[in-house]
Amino acid sequence: MTLTTMMIRIKNSKLRYEVRGKLCFTGRQISPSQIKLPLRETGWVIISIICWSLFFTDGTQAQTLSMKSAIQTGTANYGMVKAKAKYAEAAQITIAQIRREFFPNLNLSAQQDYGTVNGQNGPLYGLGGLGVASSGLPLAQQNWNSAFGALYLVNTNWDVFTFGRNRQRINVAQADAKRLEEDYQQELFQHKVRIAGAYLNLLASQRLLRSQEKNLQRTMIFLKSAAARVKSGLLPGVDSTVAAAEVSRAKITLNQTKEQVKIQNNELTQLMGGPPSEIITDTTLVTRIPASLATLNSTSESINHPTRQFFQSRISLSEQQERFFKKEFMPTINLFGVLQSRGSGFSADYASNQSAYTRNYLDGIRPMRQNYLLGAGLVWNLTSILRSSKKAESQRLITQGLKDEYQMVNNELRNRDDAATARLDFALQNYNQAPLQVRAAQQAYRQRQTLYNNGLSILTDLTTALFTLNRAETDRDIAFTNVWQALLMKAASTGDFDLFNNEL
Repeated sequence: MTLTTMMIRIKNSKLRYEVRGKLCFTGRQISPSQIKLPLRETGWVIISIICWSLFFTDGTQAQTLSMKSAIQTGTANYGMVKAKAKYAEAAQITIAQIRREFFPNLNLSAQQDYGTVNGQNGPLYGLGGLGVASSGLPLAQQNWNSAFGALYLVNTNWDVFTFGRNRQRINVAQADAKRLEEDYQQELFQHKVRIAGAYLNLLASQRLLRSQEKNLQRTMIFLKSAAARVKSGLLPGVDSTVAAAEVSRAKITLNQTKEQVKIQNNELTQLMGGPPSEIITDTTLVTRIPASLATLNSTSESINHPTRQFFQSRISLSEQQERFFKKEFMPTINLFGVLQSRGSGFSADYASNQSAYTRNYLDGIRPMRQNYLLGAGLVWNLTSILRSSKKAESQRLITQGLKDEYQMVNNELRNRDDAATARLDFALQNYNQAPLQVRAAQQAYRQRQTLYNNGLSILTDLTTALFTLNRAETDRDIAFTNVWQALLMKAASTGDFDLFNNEL
């Protein structure tokens, strides 16, 4: 943002000044020749200008971000990690809910009705619960005598013994909760690896950007020198043309690198769960190599790898479901009890005297007769054996399939660990060779530049040396970052993120 004209008026009892100047918030410059104030007032003007410049400065600033901060922010804000944490928490609540399902059912019921009590001899089935429970005696003919009635009921029943089926339902719920918890831990681990990888990619891209900027500066100096010599007749005109082509190529390479920096920057901010913002990586990370490399165990396979644990939890859940299906055909022993109270507007001698009733509401709903019932029962649906056996057989095949998946993932992790060990060894060798390559390329470039400036070498030799130096600097930036990338790959293959995180 640029403010071209600014007027500052300072008022006091004796003085009134007007200052017109130019203020650029990108460069923060003001024309001092237009300020004619005593020293004290000038100080206040300068303070005011600084305040205005800070106020109007664009707030979108690049921020320096450490890798640990990026990992902490990403694991706290990323949507998928947060979602799977909630799924795991919900599964724990589901276990408590299933435990409460085994409590006895206790139902309270109260109803008040108005209607007739005509009865009739004959069979009846209350299909769908749509029958009417009118309790009058069968009379010779229909009548429309009606009164109020009421029923008050307390009912309880309890599946007191299910031959292990209830216990197995809890085991299934616990296994499912374990699976969701391991899924969350796997997602958390993988996301940490993704953030660290994206951070290292951005760090490498930003280091490559600085190398390409230096390469562009060298080509521009080369172009300026060649153009001056061509103008003075010391060099042929083609040298200036070739130098200009090298500058264009360096600019194109620089723009391509900037594009990669932008892509890697946005990928990192996305993994951190935030809006797009410019991030400056901590370059001190790649100025050293991890201290634990000397004592790193090359065969550090662990059964506690989050991915292994997740696939094992899927097998455990399937096995628990198979056991549950085998218990579904077992019988159920039930205890039950009923306490009932009824009221009616029809008198006890209504069967012989159809006038012995009242339409008074309070008389009809007042409880007059009570009954209770206690009992025990056994329910066994024998045909469920046929259904449950097939369900158990199907689940057994699913368990075998999950075991095959676990074996595949286990082999994949072993191969990754072996590849990570080899990559780490090669990365260390390249790390040691990269500075030697850069020093040799720098020396060759200076020699070729000196020879070319003195007319002892041709342009092709100089551009070749320039290309070699640029490639050496690029290889150095990549080699330094690759050591950390290899350590991250090793941590990812062994399932121990602290192996990488403790080096930050």
